[in-house]
Amino acid sequence: MATLPPTLSSRKRDWIPYAKIALWIALLAPAFILLDRILLLGQFSGGNFVDDPVELIQHWTGNTALILLLLGLAVTPMRRLLGWNWMIRFRRLFGLFAFFYATMHVVSWFVFDHQLALGPIFKDVLERNWILVGMMSWLLLIPLAVTSTVGWIRRLGGKKWNRLHQLVYPIAILGVLHFLWQTKLLERDPVLYTVALVILLAVRRWIRRK
Repeated sequence: MATLPPTLSSRKRDWIPYAKIALWIALLAPAFILLDRILLLGQFSGGNFVDDPVELIQHWTGNTALILLLLGLAVTPMRRLLGWNWMIRFRRLFGLFAFFYATMHVVSWFVFDHQLALGPIFKDVLERNWILVGMMSWLLLIPLAVTSTVGWIRRLGGKKWNRLHQLVYPIAILGVLHFLWQTKLLERDPVLYTVALVILLAVRRWIRRK
């Protein structure tokens, strides 16, 4: 019995698994680079001697989490404007790795700044606005990470699942505010993230109106 030739759409989907593997490697790369800079003193990544590894861990993981959140928000505008429908297949990975690095960021603060002492942790959260919004952003990420599977989409139903995952907008806003309020002066990185977020939200609103 002769086999039918693959359709054009199936041929297009053939590269998706390989692209996902490449994306996994790319998204894990910041963690390996951080590990190299702390333990191997930049032997592979070309980094210099680390004077304050705790500061490096917190800054590196927080920055990476924000970048991945913004990349996840950029998927829909790029898909709608450029017709790249295949990008939706990668959005979940951006979100999960954003949660992974955000969790590393929060856990490093729990461990290194407060030695897991709940009293000082709660006091810091209540007294410092930038810590409060950062903690809120991370807590809101948890239900999104838990319900990211196909099984949860079926349990909740498409509408409820989509409504829940609209939390990504306040999460990104709170994350950028956390970075902005943490810096005493307007530094380059938090300003760039703020501008990128405003542009992404404006484009998404324009697409929705269209």
